[in-house]
Amino acid sequence: MASTLPLTDSCRDSWGWNPEDKSPDVFLKGPRNQTAFFHPNWSIGAAGVRGTRPLLQGHCYYWEIEVAPRIYGTSMMVGIGSPKARLHADSFINLIGENNESWGLSHKGTFWHNGDSIVFTQPFLENTLTTVGILFDGRKGTLTFFKDGELLGQASKDLSKPDDDLYPIICSTAAKTEMTLVRARRSFVSLFDRCRNVIATSITKKELVHMLPIPNALKNIILDSM
Repeated sequence: MASTLPLTDSCRDSWGWNPEDKSPDVFLKGPRNQTAFFHPNWSIGAAGVRGTRPLLQGHCYYWEIEVAPRIYGTSMMVGIGSPKARLHADSFINLIGENNESWGLSHKGTFWHNGDSIVFTQPFLENTLTTVGILFDGRKGTLTFFKDGELLGQASKDLSKPDDDLYPIICSTAAKTEMTLVRARRSFVSLFDRCRNVIATSITKKELVHMLPIPNALKNIILDSM
């Protein structure tokens, strides 16, 4: 991985994949449901899951998806979409980007939106662990991708005023494939947010948070960011 990542002036973001907003062919596991396992037996189409994190306009978000070495099939995708974007189809399609509700990068190196695609990067290597980074800039309305720490470039710049909130999405048509959210960061939203981050990064053990002379509600906020 590259030593310098986007959003250096930022804090850790705590979210996972939403168990209430997914295809029935996606199974979640791990802390905060950060790992998605697609089609555990066989596949008859495309299955996806939306993240619990809304991508707010005016703020920036960066997250990384680790795509397990089993990479094959019609389409394994990472991207973003509105609550209207489908998360299941009984056909082998590029689900993220099938219409104007989502934007997605396929493991074949194509970027999809509104049913159209462009060649964006080289296909992911089979039998090789791949880490995809996604940078959503809600200030400029842009979507940028990275692969294994290398900048791939800006894929879209028309995201400044969508009708609905946007969310991270992943999907796959391939049986027994897996993706894991391994890193998530966001820009600061307030002075309070910066202060919370300073406290959280200054304390080495979670047990010490309970000794702070602050209300329990603030302790829970700090603990959630550690």
